[in-house]
Order: sequence, then structure tokens, then C-alpha cells
Amino acid sequence: MKKYFLEYKPFLVFLASFFGSYIVLTFLYQIFLNGFENNTVDTITKAVAQNTQKIISYFFMRIQDEIVVNEPFVRMYFQNEYIVRIVEGCNGISVIILFISFIIAFSGSLKNTLLFIFGGALLIYILNVLRIAVLIVAMYYFPEKKHLLHSVLFPAVIYGAVFILWFIWVNKFSKYAK
Repeated sequence: MKKYFLEYKPFLVFLASFFGSYIVLTFLYQIFLNGFENNTVDTITKAVAQNTQKIISYFFMRIQDEIVVNEPFVRMYFQNEYIVRIVEGCNGISVIILFISFIIAFSGSLKNTLLFIFGGALLIYILNVLRIAVLIVAMYYFPEKKHLLHSVLFPAVIYGAVFILWFIWVNKFSKYAK
């Protein structure tokens, strides 16, 4: 048994680091969310909705967000038409937690790890806001493509970006980089 542990030690350390950091970060995020009353919108989701509104309003005039009492989401209206609701799961934090857990599992120097985590998390947040903004406009003009846009195309964009960041990290900055 010891032989197998030694042989697979790098893989087992990766798994322990990944799942350990994922569990801790998810637990901390859940504590943050528990600080809000039931059926209210958390501050990160509000910020995502507000930033999405700012981006769309830069190009289009009629975008509005609405927070309704006792609803845990932000309603988004484009051209005076209700298009989407932004819920906690849309704010990108779960994707950022997944990203950070992977970087920690393949950590490099402390400085590089922290800088890449900060820069990558910021990039994911920005891409997520842009993704939601484009999704709102696309769903207004192509409502029949809602499923394709929301469930296929736009998740592929955000997860594709995370995969590219992971690839860059492992090949350029992690302790396994060549």
C-alpha cells in the first residue's frame, strides 16, 4: 500500500489540495451568503447586475435592473422588456472558487500564485459581466435561441476562459511548468 501511495503521491496531493481548498472556499462563501436574509439578493449578485447595466447602458439607452422585495434575484429589463433574472448562481463566484482551487492545487511560488489568483478572478468576473450583458441583448433579439444562448454557448465561453487560464498557469507558472 505504501508503494502505491508513494507512486501516486503527486496525484493524491493534487486531489487533496484541490478538494480541500474547494471545500474551504465554498464553506466561506456559504457563510457569506448566510449573512443575507432568505429571499434577498446578496451584494455580489447586486454588483454583477449593476455592472451589467452600466455596460449595456454604455451602448444602449434602455436597460434597467429591479430588485423586488422577497425575491432572491435581480430582474433585468432591456428596451422596457423583462429579459432575464440574475440569481446568485449567475454572479460567477462558484466559477472563481473552482478556478482558485485548481491554481492552489497546482501552486507555484507564493507571489505568482497570489497574483494569478487575483488577476484570474478579476478577469473571470469581468468576462462574466460581459457574458451576461451580451446574453441580455442576444436574448432580446433572439428569444427563440434562449436555451442555446443561456445553457450552451455562454457557459462554454466562461468555462473555456477558465480552462485557458488553467492551461497558462500549469504551463507557465506552476511548480510543474517546464
